[in-house]
Amino acid sequence: MYAIVEIAGRQYKVQENSFLVVNRLQAEAGSKIEFDKVLFIGGSTVKVGQPTVSGAKVTCTVAEHGKGDKVIVFKKKRRKGYRVKNGFRHSLTCLKIEKITA
Repeated sequence: MYAIVEIAGRQYKVQENSFLVVNRLQAEAGSKIEFDKVLFIGGSTVKVGQPTVSGAKVTCTVAEHGKGDKVIVFKKKRRKGYRVKNGFRHSLTCLKIEKITA
């Protein structure tokens, strides 16, 4: 069984007992979170929401918080001696999908 769920404005495909990396959520590590914006449930039976499936929930546990890979931002203006190099790392949250309730 899998589901399409909306988390923080983005849509993700989730399955039970799998991990999902999303943008940083305001939750403690080890706490449980429920998402009720389930757009689609697939598997042996298919349920499509209009816009969401009523009564459906996805229960997750926050595994850890971390940062993503570094993205290099480089700016240059030719013949002017202007060069700027910056790095940036996204803040991420790793979720463990516990249960999909239809």
